[in-house]
Amino acid sequence: MIAESELILNPDGSVYHLHLLPEQIARDIITVGDPQRVAEISRRFDRVELKVEAREFVTHTGELDGHRLTVISTGIGTDNIDIVLNELDALVNIDLDRREVRPSLTSLNFLRLGTSGAFQPDLPVGSYLLSAGALSMDGLMPYYATHQSGTDFAQDLSTYLRQQQLRLPVEPLYFQPQLPDFTQHDACRAIPRGVTLTAAGFYAPQGRSLRLPTGMNGHVLEALRGFRSGDLRITNIEMETAGIYGLANALGHRAVSLSALLANRALGTFASDPARAVDGLIDLGLRLLTDRRGGADVA
Repeated sequence: MIAESELILNPDGSVYHLHLLPEQIARDIITVGDPQRVAEISRRFDRVELKVEAREFVTHTGELDGHRLTVISTGIGTDNIDIVLNELDALVNIDLDRREVRPSLTSLNFLRLGTSGAFQPDLPVGSYLLSAGALSMDGLMPYYATHQSGTDFAQDLSTYLRQQQLRLPVEPLYFQPQLPDFTQHDACRAIPRGVTLTAAGFYAPQGRSLRLPTGMNGHVLEALRGFRSGDLRITNIEMETAGIYGLANALGHRAVSLSALLANRALGTFASDPARAVDGLIDLGLRLLTDRRGGADVA
């Protein structure tokens, strides 16, 4: 039995932070950072059956084209991802009344629709990118004793940095997710793919310097920009994807992160119409979730 202090429930039996009950979430879950973006997605639903708000965690569950979907805001950072993924997993894989892990486990599909900064000069602002893997520099997953990090990309990066006589502020891990079946959709196959660097913050951890210097200085960023491991390179920087991929892998869920690239860090540019880029990303994500016939290999 899981102790009350470890799995905290509200008086109505809902999980502590999200204020959700098991029957209130779908198996296909969209995550966004901004709480206001939840309504931007659910207004496209045919019907909304549930709206729950608790702190920065806003959840809407509804139906679109016969598909039940949940969209939830995580706020910023993998510390919040830790809360959201663990509590969503508890809703489907823990008997909350008995406080016991269920003998038969359920796998959820996570689709992150987020914004990000392009890391390479050839990736235009306003375009979209699929994270084939995530380079974790946020510090979350080492706290999980069962976490498994992909080795080739991280080892190749470590060798490359030694050759460059450089050292990153933290030791990175690499996570490659089990992708949901809808990523075989033709529209998804056409999206450029790359490795997302997930940082622990917005300023110094991403190489920004206002009044304080950063260990991710221009020399380090340029070295990372030139790194290749096979056909993979670091394509964008944000603050959530590695947490989603690492926890989804450990818990047995499938996940994919799609980003609208609103800035290009190599060129120092920003999208002239970021709202349009985000709207297009939302439409694309909903199409992938509801049109499972869009690719020859889609189940």
